[in-house]
Amino acid sequence: MQEKHQCLNKLAKLILTTYLCCLPLLACNNQQPVSQENQTTPPKPQVTPTPTPLLLKSSLPQDKNYLLDNQIWGQPGDKQNLLKAIDYSLSYLQTPAAKTAYQNYIIPEITQVKVEKSLKRFRELVVNSPNAQELQAAVNKEFAFYKSIGSDNQGTILFTGYYKPIYLASRKPTAEYRYPIYRLPDDFQTWSKPHPTRLELEGADALQATKGKLKGLELFWLKSRMDAFIAQVQGSAVLKFSDGTTTTINYAGNTDHDYVSLGKELIKDGKLQQEGITLEKVINYLEKNPQSQNIYLPRNPRFIFFKDTKNAPTSGSLGVPIIPERSIATDKSLMPPGALAIIHSSFPFINQGKIEQRLVSRYVLDQDTGGAIKSPGRVDYYIGVGKEAGDRAGSIVNKGELYYLLLRE
Repeated sequence: MQEKHQCLNKLAKLILTTYLCCLPLLACNNQQPVSQENQTTPPKPQVTPTPTPLLLKSSLPQDKNYLLDNQIWGQPGDKQNLLKAIDYSLSYLQTPAAKTAYQNYIIPEITQVKVEKSLKRFRELVVNSPNAQELQAAVNKEFAFYKSIGSDNQGTILFTGYYKPIYLASRKPTAEYRYPIYRLPDDFQTWSKPHPTRLELEGADALQATKGKLKGLELFWLKSRMDAFIAQVQGSAVLKFSDGTTTTINYAGNTDHDYVSLGKELIKDGKLQQEGITLEKVINYLEKNPQSQNIYLPRNPRFIFFKDTKNAPTSGSLGVPIIPERSIATDKSLMPPGALAIIHSSFPFINQGKIEQRLVSRYVLDQDTGGAIKSPGRVDYYIGVGKEAGDRAGSIVNKGELYYLLLRE
C-alpha cells in the first residue's frame, strides 16, 4: 500500500479539495435560423457547478452481513483495542490541530464537538452492551450514518492495507548492511521546489546518496534495498539489531512528489498480471529480478524521511497511536479526522497457512493518511506488525463501503 503518513498542516486545506464533480454546462439554442455556411456555435451560458457532497446521509442495508463486530465479544482483547482506539481519537480531538481541522470543515453539521460527543456516547454503548445485537440496535437508534460517495459517486470504496514490517538492521554501514534510511534534513523547509526525485537523491542503485543532499542524514542501514523501500511505502518499521536490541522508525516527512505504485508500473509493462496482484508478488518479482530494481524503484519519485521513535507505538498522521484492525487512513483533506466509521468489505485472514477472504463489517477510527490515499474513494486499513500482517495487508485490493457515524440531533 503506499506511504502512510503526512504532516498535519495539510488538514488546513480541507476547503480547497471538496468539490469532486459538477453538472455539464447546458448549451442554449439560437432562436434565429442561420445558413449552414454562416452558422456558428452558440455561446454557452455560465452555469454555476453543482457540488456533490462527500458524505451522504444514509442507512445501513438491512442485511445480516451488516451485523457489526460480533468479534468484540468473541475475541480476547478486541473490545479493549476498540476502546483504546476511541480514546486515542478523543485525545486528538482536544488538540489545537483538531480545532484547526474542523474549523472550516466542508460539511457544516460535522463539527469537532459533535464528533467528540459521538465518540463518547459510542464508547458508553460498547462498554455497556452485552452483545453485538444490542450494540447495533442502540447505534441504529441514536446515530446517523453518512456514506462516502466513493470515487464513482456511487459509494464504491477501494480498500488497501498497510502494516509495520520488521527488518534486520545495523547502526553502522557494513558490507552486509549497505542500504540507509534517512532522517529529515534540518533545512528541509528551505529546499526549493520541485524537490529532487528519488533518482536524484539516491541514484539508480540507491547507493549514491553520499554525493548529494542526503549525505550525513543516515539513521540506520538495512540488508536489502527492497526492505528500505518498503519501509518508506509503509511509513514505519521495527528494526532488530545483532545485539538483540530493537528500535522503531516512523514517518517524519516526504518530498513533494506524487506516489507512484510499483505494482501498477509492473502491470503496465506486462511484468505482472492485474488479476490477483499483491504486494508479495511485487516484492517477489523485484527480488528475483534484482536488475529491475534500478528501473522500477526510481519510478516512484517520492522520498520518505524517518525519525527514530525508540520502540514507541506506531502513530498515524493525527499524532496518536494507531491500532491494528481498528485504524484506517483516508484523505485528510476530505474526511473527518479522528471520527468513528464503519468499513464493509472483504478482508484477508490466515486459515491453516493460507489466505482466505471474509466479509467484514466493523467499527474503526479514522486516524491516519497516506501518500497514495487520495479522493473519498480510497481507504487504507492498518493490519498490524510483522510478516503475517504484511501478507494480509498486501492481499487487500477490495471494493466496499465506508460510513461515518454521528449522534442524531
